[in-house]
Amino acid sequence: MKRLILIILALVMTLSLCSCGEGAESEPIDRDAVLEEFGLDPELFSDYDYSKLADQDITLNVANWGEYMSINDDESVDVNELFEALTGITVNYKTVASNETLYSKLLSGGAAYDIVIPSDYMISKMISEGMLQKLDYNNIPNLSNVMPSFLNPQYDPENEYSVPYLWGMVCIIYNTTMIDDEIDSWGALWDEKYAGNILMFNNPRDAFGIAEAYLGYSLNTENTAELDRCASLLKDQKEIVQGYVMDEIFDKLEGGSAAIGPYYVGDAVTMCDDNPDLTYVIPKEGTNWFVDAMCVPTTAENKEAAEMYINFLCEAEVALANCDYVGYSTPNAAAYELLDDDVKADEKRYPSDEFLAEHTEVFINLSDEAGAYMQSLWNQLKIDNSNVWFVPLFLVGLVAATVFVNVRRALKKKRDNY
Repeated sequence: MKRLILIILALVMTLSLCSCGEGAESEPIDRDAVLEEFGLDPELFSDYDYSKLADQDITLNVANWGEYMSINDDESVDVNELFEALTGITVNYKTVASNETLYSKLLSGGAAYDIVIPSDYMISKMISEGMLQKLDYNNIPNLSNVMPSFLNPQYDPENEYSVPYLWGMVCIIYNTTMIDDEIDSWGALWDEKYAGNILMFNNPRDAFGIAEAYLGYSLNTENTAELDRCASLLKDQKEIVQGYVMDEIFDKLEGGSAAIGPYYVGDAVTMCDDNPDLTYVIPKEGTNWFVDAMCVPTTAENKEAAEMYINFLCEAEVALANCDYVGYSTPNAAAYELLDDDVKADEKRYPSDEFLAEHTEVFINLSDEAGAYMQSLWNQLKIDNSNVWFVPLFLVGLVAATVFVNVRRALKKKRDNY
């Protein structure tokens, strides 16, 4: 009987504790205190309720390019830490090397992301293939901060699937201590004087885009003869190229192990800040003008939280932090107003509408046939490139192996005869 009473008392205490736990709530997030802790002005933030999903134990999976967000830097606001502090949501942040890599990951199902930040032409492709969800702009009121000229773009004409993040142009970056000439043309990337010190894009769309600009073709040509000519030009170049790179270009150019290569203006700004020997130029033949935008894949598990994250990245001070850290240009009017005057006056980062119209072209999504043809030309180029020294080395190795075997047989036969 005594044992039964003890069991009943234990059950009563357990139920009492459980009922107390059910009523318990975590302390509310003090928005202003969080912002002030991160050195931001609460007056510049919207009144969006960032804490409304705080108790739901949500993790957001975000895919972005390398060095493309203000994080992990003591001198800059870590925007992901700020978002987590404001929302109670965990950010699982990953980087990808190229639009094509991101596309392949989503297509294969090898990665599940709630937020992706692809470039214009890839957004168009993803929309056409049903890979992106339409956004609920009731959850993204800060869309009003985006400059009108960046709304309803060619890659998303109804502005249903994307919100602009950053934009820029492709340029040539070079080391002035290794190159005496004043560079002004894409032709410098084919100059044998710089053989072994030239870097080139490691993705087909950017690499072909440079060849197309140099040859005077549209950056969106689908003419097979023109694509063949571009492939031939890139094949000629490979003999003097040190390597095909993406984010590896930072270490190579900043460290002086290469002299010249193409990349994006925003990254050029960062590299020049880190190494004053570097400079960059927009080639006279013209270049690609691109926009990277925030999207939610159809496979996203936390759409409302993803839209909250997009709205957060459109806050004036958050957009400013990303713009300052990355060096790219912002499409966010509220962030632009907070920029220093010398940055606003930099024509390489904020060129006039006339310059953009006359000297740049935006990539559009190529037809499946043209895209596949370009990819096949690129694949062949990379295979040929990887095998430049393989065949002669293989033949030398084969001859050496044959000689070794024959000598060994002869010695063995000689020993056997004795």
